[in-house]
Amino acid sequence: MLQPAAAPARDEVRKSSWGQVLLLALILFGGAMMLTAFGPLQEAAKQDMKLSDMAISLVQGLMTGAPAALVALPISWLIDHGNRVRLLKSLFAICVAGALWTSFSGGFLSLSLARMLAAIGAGCAIAVIISLSADLCAPDHRGRAIVVLGLGTFAGGAAAFIFGGALITQFASHPLAVLGPMTAWRASNLIMSLAGAALLFPLVFLHEPARHEVEMQSASLKVALSALWAKRGFLGPLFLGQLAVGMADTAASIWAAPVLIRNFHQTPAQFAAWVGGALFVGGIGGSILGGLCADWGQKSGRRGGLLIAAVIATAIGIPAAFFPMAPNLLSFQILFFLLLFSGTVTAVVSSTAVTVLIPNEERGACMAAFGVVSNLVGKSVAPVIVTLGSLAMGGEHHLAGALAVTGLVTGVASFAGYLWAMLRAPLSPTDTAFAHP
Repeated sequence: MLQPAAAPARDEVRKSSWGQVLLLALILFGGAMMLTAFGPLQEAAKQDMKLSDMAISLVQGLMTGAPAALVALPISWLIDHGNRVRLLKSLFAICVAGALWTSFSGGFLSLSLARMLAAIGAGCAIAVIISLSADLCAPDHRGRAIVVLGLGTFAGGAAAFIFGGALITQFASHPLAVLGPMTAWRASNLIMSLAGAALLFPLVFLHEPARHEVEMQSASLKVALSALWAKRGFLGPLFLGQLAVGMADTAASIWAAPVLIRNFHQTPAQFAAWVGGALFVGGIGGSILGGLCADWGQKSGRRGGLLIAAVIATAIGIPAAFFPMAPNLLSFQILFFLLLFSGTVTAVVSSTAVTVLIPNEERGACMAAFGVVSNLVGKSVAPVIVTLGSLAMGGEHHLAGALAVTGLVTGVASFAGYLWAMLRAPLSPTDTAFAHP
């Protein structure tokens, strides 16, 4: 039985708990660092365990994306109807366990299981944190809140590359006696995992906020999914746009380091600092611009105004997809940065759109539904598509070309999806006039 929810007081809704938002950003930092830490170490791990590109694409794709998709909907119910802080603590602990296990993996199966735990913990925690931040901030502050959360995510990814490159270089020539015969990549991952694990302790200072903008009270996931289905005219193209962006970003983040090593003859020590810098600066710039543009678009009162920045950003991302085929390292760096920057803008705008245009009791289900599609199609399939493309072109040495083609196709798809979503966007969470095509 659905019952209208009591609306919170106006002054309560308009308060923004920025201290709690900063704490959530810190948690995202730790999760992103542990999840991304394997990136700069990937080529060394491949050689150490004698794996192929296909095996790595499965470890980084299907073996992590599919399990995350399976748990996304049950977690969405907990997000919308359970204690989100308790859920966040559990997910972060799972991420820590997977990150630590990675350092001791002996082969394909154990590595896959370890990365699966890290991906489930870090990936599902994002939806929990976005839901918490929506209730910690007034609606017209949520774009800025997503910016703060984005800073945590991209700073964590940047730290993983910067410290990963420095640590693997250090341990290759000066191994730590306390770690025994552990190889350089394993020792590097272990140190970063332990650093991330320390962030479990600040979670004790996080409290469960009151829920706002609840349209209907119901404990049924089926009801929430039915309500989302009624909004498919808007959510369908929005999901398509973000899915395509996610595919491009996933493929780039996994295969950029191998391309640099194989085609540009770079070592982790040489590219780790600037790749980390690109992740951090692109994350900061993209988050700030995306958040400001999302808030401006919302305040403009125009239908779909919130998504204008996403349409422009995806258009910029199309030529940037050719970064693997750049004629020199400088061109690679510029195009790679533009791809990261545009991807961040679209991610911030998309997340803000969900927190603003979808009722509270449907947000978790909405993010989980996207998570299912994103993990099954984006994260699972994108790395494998690149590998299959390189094999079709003649072998693993065609990795750069396959990565560029994948980025081009997904870039065009994301532009079309966001443009369509902008035209179909509702004016508010309760506006269903344009929800059904």
